[in-house]
Amino acid sequence: MPHTLKAVDEDLDALAHDLAAMGDLAVAQVKASLDVFLRHDLAAAAKVVRGDDALDLQDAEIEKRAVRFIALHSPVADDLRRPIAAMKIAMQLERCGDLAKNIGKRVGRMDHPAAESQSGPIAELGQLAVERLAAVVDAYRSDDAQAAYKVWLNDTEIDEQHDSVLREIVGQMASDPGSVNDSTHLLFIAKNLERIGDHATNIAELVHYQITGAELADRPKL
Repeated sequence: MPHTLKAVDEDLDALAHDLAAMGDLAVAQVKASLDVFLRHDLAAAAKVVRGDDALDLQDAEIEKRAVRFIALHSPVADDLRRPIAAMKIAMQLERCGDLAKNIGKRVGRMDHPAAESQSGPIAELGQLAVERLAAVVDAYRSDDAQAAYKVWLNDTEIDEQHDSVLREIVGQMASDPGSVNDSTHLLFIAKNLERIGDHATNIAELVHYQITGAELADRPKL
């Protein structure tokens, strides 16, 4: 809803624009980390690791802008929820960047590319994580509480795929002791992707709260 003070609306719109851009970058980083894993591209993996710095800078800048907005305008109700949610969402996005960086580091430490029996299920897990993160960034950009709610509801799919991946990797470790080093890295890569899905769920809660003022955590999942 437009505010009676133009300056307030302009500041909030600028904050939302910057946060959506940060969300796009986080999605791109996660996509890139999955791509370097699948291609076992060590040079690109190092680039993903370095790319995390940009997300760190954006997180810090959004926090500063949100704090400045609160200090300048003394907002209440809807106007207060937006900068507070922006800071919390930025923190979640920054953590997604950290996880993408960790995947890049793990790829760089693997002796060999993953076997198709392992890379395929991890690719499916990664695609789910990317889709959820992208969907919740879109929900934020379009101010769509229902879309955020849908992301929040459907968080079990990633958990189930993660469990399937773990079974495959552990089975490989048991049958081939020589694969333990790379398989250990695969376990961490899978866990990082699962955690990105968790952060997408957390962002969905924040987006829904920003728009409606209602806490999704208080609602049972059907």
